[in-house]
Amino acid sequence: MNSEPPPPKAAMWLTKSDKRKARDMLKEGDLAPEFDLPADGGKRLVLKAFRGGPVVLYFYPKDNTEGCTIEAKEFSDLAPEFARAGVTVIGISPDSPKSHDKFICKHELALLLASDEEKTVAEAYGVWVEKSMYGRKYMGVERATFAISPKGHIARIWRKVSPRGHAAEVLEWARGAGGETKKPKRAKS
Repeated sequence: MNSEPPPPKAAMWLTKSDKRKARDMLKEGDLAPEFDLPADGGKRLVLKAFRGGPVVLYFYPKDNTEGCTIEAKEFSDLAPEFARAGVTVIGISPDSPKSHDKFICKHELALLLASDEEKTVAEAYGVWVEKSMYGRKYMGVERATFAISPKGHIARIWRKVSPRGHAAEVLEWARGAGGETKKPKRAKS
């Protein structure tokens, strides 16, 4: 009788070297890593459920911090524009669903927020990284955004983004790309 425990969730078993490789290897055109996460309001967000339309995943470090609040409010303010472009916006952080509920309520946000408390999705997307502040090294979420095409591929990646103005930059991409990576047009013969 085999009494071995089930394999760990995807990305939980990655070594530091593997995590670096995931970060370096995840690129535009790759299939986006799937997830099924608890979210605000008692919901669950499953990436596969959004197939057929473009999705913007933005990773942020923590609810109710200055930069994260700026970024969330800007994405929220532009939510009607993203909806007109047919794009679903999802914020992901290690905060709990309860924290997300308070964050949404406090700032009147019109966003979906997913909870990645185990950091498995952050690891899969290569955004759970070593950071440094005042000479102290620690692990944390790198602020990054991934645009996912309707077919589930990574269409665009923004790394180490500045919170202010980033949502507008992503919206411009969404309006221009229509959720798909643009291919160069062939010249007519």
